[in-house]
Amino acid sequence: MRDRLLPSPRLSASLLAAWLMLNGSLSAGHWLLGGTLALLLPWLTRRFTPNPDRARPKVWRTVLRLAAVVLVDIVRSNLEVARRVLGPESALQPGFVWLPLRIRDPHGIVVLATLITLTPGTLSARLSDDRRHLLVHAFHLTDADGLVADIQARYETPLREIFE
Repeated sequence: MRDRLLPSPRLSASLLAAWLMLNGSLSAGHWLLGGTLALLLPWLTRRFTPNPDRARPKVWRTVLRLAAVVLVDIVRSNLEVARRVLGPESALQPGFVWLPLRIRDPHGIVVLATLITLTPGTLSARLSDDRRHLLVHAFHLTDADGLVADIQARYETPLREIFE
């Protein structure tokens, strides 16, 4: 019964906290409106989650190691993108590459696509219907094979260890 009325308590709490922070007010009105949204949104969107299974990371040490790698990559990529943006436009070589996926866990695929998009200069554009390839756009692509190998080694391999 509780699951039908409150399908995701953590999400509701997070939505309420985000609402209060974004509005910068702890007034009763914001608590009431934020609380109402925090209760209604998960309830209204629960049917859009076809697979209610939760992700269960298996190796937390690898999660921490991957988080460190991602943070370093974000800083490095920010500097590289800034350098390229400030340089001549003719020096840019944007492009797309299909990344063959070895990871099969749907949660792992979502995390991989998110990590690629979080890293400046790359963007996850499309997942193939068979979930075996991810289309990645690179701001500056000179070596497609190198980009694929780098993503697989730095992100996909740890994610396979975490989720599979």
